[in-house]
Amino acid sequence: MAETRIPNLQIAEKQQPLLILPHEFTAASQGAVQMRIKSSQSPGERLSQSKSMVLQDFDLPQKPISRHRRNQSQHNVGGAGVIEISVELKGEYLNKAKILESGKKLRKNWASTWVVLDTDQLLFYKDSKQEVVTNLKTGCKADGVDLCGAVIEWTTQKSSRKNVFQITTNSGSEYLLQADSYSTICKWYNAIKKTVNSLSKGDGGFVPGKAGLRRSNSTEYLPRDGSLPGNGSSSPSSKQRHPGHRRSLNMFTSSKLKHSMSDSADKNGVKNRLKKFIIRRPSMKTLQEKGIIKDRVFGCHLLTLCEREGTTVPRFVKSCLEAVEKRGLEVDGLYRVSGNLATIQKLRFIVDQEEELNLDSSQWEDIHVVTGALKLFFRELPEPLFPFRFFELFVEAIKTKDRMQNVQAVKKLVHQLPKPNQDTMKLLFSHLQRVLVYSSKNLMSTQGISIVFGPTLMWPELDSGNMAVNMVYQNQVVEFILIESQEIFDLDKK
Repeated sequence: MAETRIPNLQIAEKQQPLLILPHEFTAASQGAVQMRIKSSQSPGERLSQSKSMVLQDFDLPQKPISRHRRNQSQHNVGGAGVIEISVELKGEYLNKAKILESGKKLRKNWASTWVVLDTDQLLFYKDSKQEVVTNLKTGCKADGVDLCGAVIEWTTQKSSRKNVFQITTNSGSEYLLQADSYSTICKWYNAIKKTVNSLSKGDGGFVPGKAGLRRSNSTEYLPRDGSLPGNGSSSPSSKQRHPGHRRSLNMFTSSKLKHSMSDSADKNGVKNRLKKFIIRRPSMKTLQEKGIIKDRVFGCHLLTLCEREGTTVPRFVKSCLEAVEKRGLEVDGLYRVSGNLATIQKLRFIVDQEEELNLDSSQWEDIHVVTGALKLFFRELPEPLFPFRFFELFVEAIKTKDRMQNVQAVKKLVHQLPKPNQDTMKLLFSHLQRVLVYSSKNLMSTQGISIVFGPTLMWPELDSGNMAVNMVYQNQVVEFILIESQEIFDLDKK
C-alpha cells in the first residue's frame, strides 16, 4: 500500500517527514488539533512561542515534542490561527519614586520596592516578605496605584537615571519606576500599559489573572506608538464612557482653575462680610447715646467744647494753668522742656473719657507733663486759637513802626474774635505774664515763650507761603501781644 504525505504541514528544519497510512489520517488530524488547543491554554507558555506538533500514529510510541521559534507566517497550520496567552506579572524588585501627590509636588526619593501587578492596580511592598504577611493578614494593606484612567509614558526629564517610565494616576499622583535592566523595565511597561488599556476599554481587553486570549498576529489592542500614551487603543466611545479619564495636563489645569476660583470666592466672601459689618455697625450718634463713644476734649473745636461745657474757657485749660501757677512757676525750662510722652498720652486719654481729673495726683507730679498736655491741647484744635481768617490780619497789624498804632490794631482784632477764643487768649496771656515774673528762676524770657507758643497758637490755613517767614511772623505776633498784654486785654497792673 502506497504511503501518502500529509499536505500543508510544516515541520522543523532537519526533521524527517513522517508518513502515515490513509485510514489513520482523519483520527491523527483530529488528535493533533485537540492537543494544540490544550497546550495553548497552559499558563506557562510564552506569547511568542508555540509547540510544534507532529501528527503521529497512536500505535507508535510518542516522540518528544520539539520547541521552535517561528515568525508569524509559520504560525498558520492548515489555515487555523495559533492562539497565544497574556502573562500576569507577579512580583519583582524595581526602583520607585513618588514625585507628585494630588497635584502637590513631593521630594523625589528613590527606593527599591517589591512591585506586584494586580487586575486593576499596581501594589508596592517593602519586600517580598511583606507581600506574604499582607496576604495572610486581611487587615494589612499595601500601597497601591489605581491604574484606572492612568497614563503611562517613558520619561527622560523627570530623572537622570536610565530606563525610567512615569505613571500618572487619575487623582493627580505621579510615580517613577526604573530598573537597571532594559528588558525588565520594558516587560513591566508593556504589562502595565496593557492593563491600563484594558481598563479603559471596559471589555474585550487584557485582564491579568484571566485567560485573555488574542491572536498572535493581531495588533488590535496594541498602541500605534508605545512611547506616546495619546496614541493608545482607547476608542472615542470609551472616552465618552469614562469622562474622568483625562490626561494629567488637563487635570492640573483644572485643579489650578479650581484653586483660583476658590481663592476668588474666599476674597468675595470676606468682602461681603465686611460690607455687611459696615452696614450693620451703629452710627456715631447711637454710640454716643450709649456712652460707648464720648465727646472728645482734645481735637474738639473750641467753640463746640465751650458750648458743651457751658463756659467760655475749657475746663482743662483752667486746670492746667492753675496747676502750673500752684507748683511750677519756678521750675527751670517751664514750657520749654518736654514731658514724658507716654504720661502725656495717658493724661489725654483720661481727659477725653471725661473721667475725674486731679492734676495734684502723684502721677502728674512732673509739671512738664502738665505743660506738655496743655500745648498738645492747643496744637490739636481743628482751628487754632488765632482763627485762620485772622492770621494775615494779625501779621499786618504788627508791621507798622508806630507802637501805639500796632497796639490799637491788635486790640481791635482781639475784640473781634469769638468769645471763647477771646477769653481763653486773655487767660493764657495773663498766665504767661506771671511766668515772666519768675523768669530769673525758670529762665523763660519773652522771646523764649514766643518761640514755644508762636506755632502752637496760630498757623495759616494753607501752607502755600514760606514756612520760615510764617514762623517768624507767628513768633513776632505772640511776643508783641505778650509784651503789650496789659494794654490789649485791659489787665490790672499789679
